Amino acid sequence: MHGPVEITALLGRGTRFEGKLTFEGSVRVDGSFVGEIRSHDTLILGEGADVHADLDVGTLIVRGGSFQGNIRARNGVEMYAPGRVVGNIWSPQISMERGVIFQGQTRMDTVTEPPFDAPGA
Repeated sequence: MHGPVEITALLGRGTRFEGKLTFEGSVRVDGSFVGEIRSHDTLILGEGADVHADLDVGTLIVRGGSFQGNIRARNGVEMYAPGRVVGNIWSPQISMERGVIFQGQTRMDTVTEPPFDAPGA
């Protein structure tokens, strides 16, 4: 679905963050994150990611690592091995590479309400 993405911010390996993250552009997480993430743009989870969060983003790309929580992605979700996703996904487009571990339910249609509260909204 996506070609190369320019990263505007990085939470690198060894970082730990708890709270609410809102952003514009593309953010990559390779560290630990617990909380809530909101954006109209792209979130990338790298191989070192350990994320426990509720997501409301434009696009989610799981390149590896582990994610637990609920996902609302207005554009799409891409999951690549060796990624692990546990939770529910609501997005109009979902792609999953062989080798991805996914446990949860999917709803594939246009993402609507509740109102979006993020930069650029």
